[in-house]
Amino acid sequence: MKKRVVIKIGTTVLTKPSGVINEVTIERIVDDVAELLNSGAEVIIVTSGAIGAGLGRLKLQGGSIREKQALASIGQGYLMSIYEKFFRKHNRLVAQVLLTSDDLAQRQRYLNARNTLLTLLSLGVVPVVNENDTVAVEEIKFGDNDRLSALVASKVEADQLVILTDVDGFFSQDPRVERKVKLIKEIETITPELEEKASGRGSQRGTGGMVTKLEAAKIATASGITMFIANGNKEKVLKEIWEGENPGTKFLPAKEKIVSRKRWIAFDTRIEGKIAVDEGAKEALLKRGKSLLPSGISRVEGRFNTGACVAVVDMEGKEFARGLTSYSSDEIEKIKGKKSSEIEKTLGYKDYDEVIHRDNLVILKE
Repeated sequence: MKKRVVIKIGTTVLTKPSGVINEVTIERIVDDVAELLNSGAEVIIVTSGAIGAGLGRLKLQGGSIREKQALASIGQGYLMSIYEKFFRKHNRLVAQVLLTSDDLAQRQRYLNARNTLLTLLSLGVVPVVNENDTVAVEEIKFGDNDRLSALVASKVEADQLVILTDVDGFFSQDPRVERKVKLIKEIETITPELEEKASGRGSQRGTGGMVTKLEAAKIATASGITMFIANGNKEKVLKEIWEGENPGTKFLPAKEKIVSRKRWIAFDTRIEGKIAVDEGAKEALLKRGKSLLPSGISRVEGRFNTGACVAVVDMEGKEFARGLTSYSSDEIEKIKGKKSSEIEKTLGYKDYDEVIHRDNLVILKE
C-alpha cells in the first residue's frame, strides 16, 4: 500500500518579503515532491499564497476583507499556473481543489470532496488544495489553511502531514524575536503550556501562526496521523522526512484513533450551540460510553435544529464532548432534567430516548 502524504506550504515559503511569488522555491519543492511520487508516495498539496500572489501582481496592500478576497481571486489562477508548469516537467498532472468550511461541514459534500481527492490520487494526479478565499470570509480572517491541511489529511486517511513554514519547527519561544530558543523535536501531547508558547506568533504575509499549527496537530494526531513542522526554505527537507528523519518538530499520532464519521463530527462540523450536563451525566459519557439522556441536562445555550452539532460542556462550562442532537434546542429546553419516559408526555411525541446517541457523540481528549 502506498504511503499517503499531505504537504501544506505556507505563504512565507511561497512568497518573497515583497509579496511576489517565489518561483524558485516552488520549483524546488515541486522537484522534491516529484521525487516522493517516484518513490511510491501519494501526495496532496495544500497551498497558501493566493492572496500573496495577488498582492505581488496588483501591488495592493490588501488590508480589508474585500481587498483580500479580490487579491485571492487574482492570485489563485496565477499560483495554479506555476504549479502546473513545474509539475509538467516531471510529466505529472495537477488538479485544483478549492474548499470552504461548508464543504466539510455538510456530510454529503464532505464525502463528495473525499471521493474526488481519492479518485485523483488513484489516477496519479497531484491535487492542489486551497481554501476558496474569494468567498470564505472567516477563513481569511483567521488563517485556517493549517487547519484545512489537517482536515484534508484526516479526510483521506493520510499517513503523514507535513507543514512547511519559514522556521525549523516549534520552538520554546519565537525564533524570529528571541535569540535563546530551543527547538522542540518531538511532541506527544499538546499541553496548555505549549499552546501558551504558541500564542501571538504569525506573519504579515500569511494569516496563520503556531497557534493554528497546534490546532492542526490536534486534528492530525487524533486521526492517527504523524505531523511534522519543518522549514520549507531548506533543501531536501521532504526527502529527509520521507526517509525517516526529523528535520523539524514531529507530533506523534494518538494511541487511540478516532473513527472516520466521528472525526467529521469532531473536526469538520460547525458548533451551533452548547448543552451543559451534570456530573452524573458527564461520568456516564466519559467512563461508561453512554448516550446523553435528557435527565442529565442542566441547561441549553443557542438556537439550533435537530441534527445540529453541539458542544457538550460540564457545569463549569468546559467542553469535553460534541455530538449531533436528536432534538432541537426548543425541544431540549422542555425535556431537560426529565426521564426519557417523560419525553412523549412533555412534547406530545417521542422520536428518541436520547438527546445525543453515543454513535453520534465524540469524547474530546484533553
